[in-house]
Amino acid sequence: MALSGLQIQKLLPQTNCKECGSNTCLAFAMKLAAKKADISACPYASDEAQKVLGLANEPPVKSVVLGPDKGLIAGGETVLYRHDKTFVNRTIIAININDTDDKAKIDNTLACIRDYVLDRVGETLTIDMVAVTQLSPDAKAFKELVRNAWQITGKPLILRGKNADAIQEAASYIKGSHSILCAPDDETAAILVPVVKEQEHAIAFTAPDMDSLIELVSKHRENGFHNLLLQLETHSLSEHLQANTIARRSAIKDNFKPMGYPFVHFIDTGNLMDDTTAAITDITKYGSICVLPGYDASQLATLLTLRLNIYTDPQKPIQVEPKVYAIGEPTPDSPVFVTTNFSLTYFIVSGEIENSGISAWLVVPECEGMSVLTAWAAGKFSAGTISKFIKEINLEGRINTRRIVIPGYVSQISGELEDSLPGWRVMVGPEEASDLEGFIKSYIAV
Repeated sequence: MALSGLQIQKLLPQTNCKECGSNTCLAFAMKLAAKKADISACPYASDEAQKVLGLANEPPVKSVVLGPDKGLIAGGETVLYRHDKTFVNRTIIAININDTDDKAKIDNTLACIRDYVLDRVGETLTIDMVAVTQLSPDAKAFKELVRNAWQITGKPLILRGKNADAIQEAASYIKGSHSILCAPDDETAAILVPVVKEQEHAIAFTAPDMDSLIELVSKHRENGFHNLLLQLETHSLSEHLQANTIARRSAIKDNFKPMGYPFVHFIDTGNLMDDTTAAITDITKYGSICVLPGYDASQLATLLTLRLNIYTDPQKPIQVEPKVYAIGEPTPDSPVFVTTNFSLTYFIVSGEIENSGISAWLVVPECEGMSVLTAWAAGKFSAGTISKFIKEINLEGRINTRRIVIPGYVSQISGELEDSLPGWRVMVGPEEASDLEGFIKSYIAV
């Protein structure tokens, strides 16, 4: 159970020295209770206080750092629902390759994983990891596949198989990649944990039931080992959803430490639609690493777009940089359009202008990432703000045209905007961006 501010204060030195940055020990205790400070900021805290408060203030779901540049983080979540605060670390998407697959298929899949890029509202989305599963008794082939997957993709790996010696040797080939080794049982876990510690990998524990998994995790937690993930053994989608929910709720609501680790899930139903449904469930309900059974570009586009939507902070709209954007190859005589800096609005409008076949300038003032109507209602997208921005960027000195198109939803600002921009003609465009192409062909490209 989380400690209150008064309970934490009793563990502090009571000196009110202010060296922690707070005026009193009570104020610092309140920050600790709200998880807005760390006990390490107190230079006089006893060893006992550091241990108790360190454990009390650690996140309910531990973070596991992965990748050669430590750029991937699994876990670290503090809430069950993103509207409570926000979800932080996106579900990691991995593609599985079996060592029994045809060599040409393997080479093609690795190349696709390496080269896959999806541009979505200004973000570049890629495949995060590669899983290599040993099905063949040939340990040499498995190790060679691990080496090739690492060299070709440069992405951290997930090594899975029943041969602990093969996994141990293959792990040495990818030292420094901060990958994951899967332990299918207690015996394999005992062999691989020292390897993980030495080579700075992580390990995924599994067990036939929840009680056995808790016992396994607790044993290694007592030895101070935390660089681990949980692989919950389930046999249906409903069972998997239930297991994920129970484990995550117990970690966050009940502060049950053995369940406070990221989840890794291997999907392979034998059907693309069922695989996609299982992956969607993972992304929306607490999956930390979702391993797909193969490469399918259309499936990835769906899942990565969903993940982007789920893990975007709802309190911080995605924004593009306020500036003048060149659509196509505009000249000083090309037409000028204006919209807000909400990413989705920008990309839809710019795409429709590009689809019309003309080159143009797109003026995007600072609107705090709001859509057109929201920004107008908040006073962020008005005649005054637009004209001020145009003058600040010296648009008149860069172009010859004096015709600007505003969104139809803010047609009421057209007169005021013309007054604020002497010599300019304001044209009211369509309300919906989907009608821009027809508007341009009728009124602009003439």
